[in-house]
Amino acid sequence: QVQLVESGGGLVQAGGSLRLSCAASRSIFSLNVMGWYRQAPGKERDLVATLTSGGLTYYTDPVKGRFTISRDNAKSTVYLQMNNLKPEDTAVYYCKATRWGSDYWGQGTQVTVSS
Repeated sequence: QVQLVESGGGLVQAGGSLRLSCAASRSIFSLNVMGWYRQAPGKERDLVATLTSGGLTYYTDPVKGRFTISRDNAKSTVYLQMNNLKPEDTAVYYCKATRWGSDYWGQGTQVTVSS
């Protein structure tokens, strides 16, 4: 089992920045892939970015160049640095860990970007 706890969401004006954190209950080296997803009201949950245990990153087009996924191994924490935020980034952001075919989700953190 893996427990994930997100934090760092909030209300920010367009053009601003936020950093989300996802603290894992076990070493992130043991987690094959860590990812950030988001779900806007009335929409499906979409992938935002991923980070493999080997350090490879992937970003979806809407966030490429603005968001950065990173990790602190000592703290077993994955981050999502979000810059130049836009109103369309408003959503609940979820952290997901994948370990040997099993997925684990955090509870989500709300990000609201005002225009």
